[in-house]
Amino acid sequence: MGSVKEYFKSLGTGVASLIKGMQVTGKEFITPKITERYPEDRETRQWPDRFRAILRFKYDQDGNHKCIACGICERNCPNGTITVQTKMVDTFDGKKKRKIDKYLYDLGSCTFCQLCVTSCPHDAIEFDNDFEQAVFTRGSLVKQLNYLP
Repeated sequence: MGSVKEYFKSLGTGVASLIKGMQVTGKEFITPKITERYPEDRETRQWPDRFRAILRFKYDQDGNHKCIACGICERNCPNGTITVQTKMVDTFDGKKKRKIDKYLYDLGSCTFCQLCVTSCPHDAIEFDNDFEQAVFTRGSLVKQLNYLP
């Protein structure tokens, strides 16, 4: 007689837990859904200031950047996403000076750690919020930053 009593007791417990689970599920069906309408609200969407999407040079009003090609950002990058190619030029007073030739940034391998930005002594680079960087080939993710279009 005890086993039949235990059977119905466990059956009642199972039905009670099933009803509780169905209540939770039913509540989710009537809860209003909160989703982001990204493509539709692209112009009005405000992204947080700390959001990091792509590295870029800071340019002044004349179109000049502050990078002096010291290479500190390249050395501090943990996975080699930055490549600084320099060339030697003669200044107006006859001295030799190193000048930036190409500043290449591989967005596909960047971890957005911001070590390059914090280590730059001239505050020449920063992360921008432009996150729409979808491309078809991986080679298109390599950007030349010292070119101002």
